[in-house]
Amino acid sequence: MRLPHIHWPHFHIHFHDRPLAGEPHPERPFHWRLYGCEMVATAVLMVVGLACVILLSAPHSWIGDHLALHPAIQAALCGLCFGLAGTVAAMTPFGKVSGAHLNPSVTLAFMLSKKIVWIDALGYIISQIIGAVLGTALVYGAGYFLSSWKVHALAVHYGATVPYTGVPVWFALGSEILVTGLLIATLYWLAAHPRFKWITPWIGGIFFFVMNPLTAWISGNSANFARSFGPDLFAGNWNGLWIYLLGPFIGSSLAVIAIQADILGKIHLMEARLVNFGHHGRVPHMDDPHFVHAAPEHYEEYKQHLQMISELQKQRTVEDDI
Repeated sequence: MRLPHIHWPHFHIHFHDRPLAGEPHPERPFHWRLYGCEMVATAVLMVVGLACVILLSAPHSWIGDHLALHPAIQAALCGLCFGLAGTVAAMTPFGKVSGAHLNPSVTLAFMLSKKIVWIDALGYIISQIIGAVLGTALVYGAGYFLSSWKVHALAVHYGATVPYTGVPVWFALGSEILVTGLLIATLYWLAAHPRFKWITPWIGGIFFFVMNPLTAWISGNSANFARSFGPDLFAGNWNGLWIYLLGPFIGSSLAVIAIQADILGKIHLMEARLVNFGHHGRVPHMDDPHFVHAAPEHYEEYKQHLQMISELQKQRTVEDDI
């Protein structure tokens, strides 16, 4: 199944960043253009995601009051819409260039799997936090032009995720660890299987649509420190923010450990830009990149990867027949 092709305006901006895997190039240890694209993509995630959450959950909004009578449906729809906001961000030219991690937990998982070096992981995480702040700032700023929007946004603290009243703090932390671990494991498993790889940019909406009715009442199901930091900054609510830093990072790390222990079977993973969009990030313009623009030194590696995947599939087919 092919993803629908979205036609975006053509930007004549040149990108010549090297692939992120491996040691940084001595003449170019940083990849500022990729960090910038990741920042903008994360801002898109926040604008679309927070707008949906505010409309769906704010008291006295045109749909919030109706959904309040059905909290499980409300939670599921909030998860679906915020997850699909990640898909929208990934499909922008910025997301396609950076690979659209959009989440420090995802970047950490790629770093622990040695698919991105630590200096680039740090650049991505800082970019994600800045992007989350910028995206929330746009949502906040809209209140100066629409008074009703300001009322709705304030009522839900700009879509902030906070531990629910009466829930023990360690229970909320455990929920964030569990949800993030499951999210990373799901992304890894899908990305490692060519038959299902096409769904990886869309899985966020499906995942949180299922998980939110089950666990969102505990901690809000953030699984993303940047997503929690932005709204908390503007709402001035720092209560429990450490949960959304520590929980997702622990969950991401545990998921990688489980995957490396082959608990989910043999999984060979590539970096997000190659998984989702078929390129390493070296693209001539900020339009739809393809693998033909990847750095030449990685052609053979990519061919070997495809050959290994094909052999594994044949082996599994033979085992199933037996």
